Amino acid sequence: MVYHKPVFLKESVDGLNIRRDGTYVDLTFGGGGHSREILSYLDRGRLIAFDQDADAEAEAMKIADGRFTFIRSNFRFFRNFLRYFKIDMVDGILADLGVSSHHLDVPDRGFSFRSESTLDMRMNRDASVTALDILNSYSVEGLSNIFKLYGEVHNAGKLAHAIVCAREKEPIKDIYGFLNAISAFIPARQENKFLAKVFQALRIEVNNELEVLRHMLLQALLSLKKEGRLVVISYHSLEDRIVKNFMRTGKPEGALEKDFFGNPLVPFELVTRKAIVADEKEVKANKRARSARLRIAKRN
Repeated sequence: MVYHKPVFLKESVDGLNIRRDGTYVDLTFGGGGHSREILSYLDRGRLIAFDQDADAEAEAMKIADGRFTFIRSNFRFFRNFLRYFKIDMVDGILADLGVSSHHLDVPDRGFSFRSESTLDMRMNRDASVTALDILNSYSVEGLSNIFKLYGEVHNAGKLAHAIVCAREKEPIKDIYGFLNAISAFIPARQENKFLAKVFQALRIEVNNELEVLRHMLLQALLSLKKEGRLVVISYHSLEDRIVKNFMRTGKPEGALEKDFFGNPLVPFELVTRKAIVADEKEVKANKRARSARLRIAKRN
């Protein structure tokens, strides 16, 4: 089984506009598809790759290349590591956000509602809090906020109440127990779409994904050379909105700053005016591509 098949492989690496002697960062190594492609363009250049997952680290160890450095860490800290390696500015940064196909394919990681396993959802399995911990400890209000904010679930309050009522009888132990607890509130003929939103919300909370993304983008602003490229692939509207706002204004929330004369102060030039979406061929080859959005910007 292929560890992970990257989306927009050619488009994203082309978007980096690679210089053969440049320094590049792959913030989401995964199975190494993007990293290997970047290395194929480099001559005297350098690639620094990050991933917090031990499974990804095992894949990275298969790359025997002096131009390549792997760092097992959450990408929210990537600038600190670059400075440790005496790298202040880089020529390009690539981030393929969200969950990898490997995470979905391995049942005991608990990312898919189609598996029969425990609800883990940690991208870093050394982290302390799992999705199961959240379901068994958060209040009705806390759970409702997660499903409403991170999954845009319309009946978030009822869903949260059903979970708390179920766990009062016995703790939720696995995916089967969770689905059983909320079964009365899963819309008929929309089961997959609804559960995808619910599991997305839990995953975002477990891994603090949106806050980590904001931190990463602000560090990218400080780390890119003039005309350096920022390439980001996102998979749901919450991520894409943050990335779009940031590339347009330099602020994750989209607040545009202006100078004394009212001229906008924008740190990036948009290479893609609109997000690139996958064509039918890519969607057929890789189901994850269906929801993927690719955005590229150049540092002013």
